[in-house]
Amino acid sequence: MDTWRIVATSLFGVGGLVMVLVAMAQVRDRKHSTHGEVIRAGLIGLLVVAVIAVNIATWLPSVVVWALVAATAMVVFFLTMMD
Repeated sequence: MDTWRIVATSLFGVGGLVMVLVAMAQVRDRKHSTHGEVIRAGLIGLLVVAVIAVNIATWLPSVVVWALVAATAMVVFFLTMMD
């Protein structure tokens, strides 16, 4: 496995984990949401992040990979810095 794939997968994984946690917090903050809905949102988010991370680590071209990493970084930045 190439070094750049390991770095890109790690960066995407960290950013994806932050996005999953933010999504779970948003579900929790909705009125009339249950514990099960929060868990379901977290599991679906983790599944999506895991599938994309496996694709990054195995076969996606470098331009697509780095575009996904950059988009993830921008989304995490805006989600965490927005009031």
